[in-house]
Amino acid sequence: MNMKRLLTVVLAVVLSTAFVIAQEKTVDGPVITFESDSKDFGDIKQGDKVENVFKFENTGKAPLIISNVAATCGCTVPSWPKEPIAPGKKAEIKVSFNSAGKMGKQNSVVRIYSNASEPIEKVSLISNVLPK
Repeated sequence: MNMKRLLTVVLAVVLSTAFVIAQEKTVDGPVITFESDSKDFGDIKQGDKVENVFKFENTGKAPLIISNVAATCGCTVPSWPKEPIAPGKKAEIKVSFNSAGKMGKQNSVVRIYSNASEPIEKVSLISNVLPK
């Protein structure tokens, strides 16, 4: 009876270990790792322009190429590096938001399209636009 129990425990440990190993992501390509993926400016006045720099690192094993960065509206303008970012190197995406014509809670989302393991990343600028 003890031998059967021991065999069951050993089998359970082996299967658990195999499951954990199978769940680990092995990424051979580029990976975008942001220091922060959002910036909350709190209350701003209508017409104010705010800007944030989203710093990131390519924590993957291949050069990162950002093919496009798109904002949800024309009030939000991103700028990004056009050259490949080598593994281990840092870069930044600058995003500006113009609150002219806006009112209330705003969440300007910017999508980053790249060759990374997650091909679409998002960053956002959050604010509450008050009257002038």
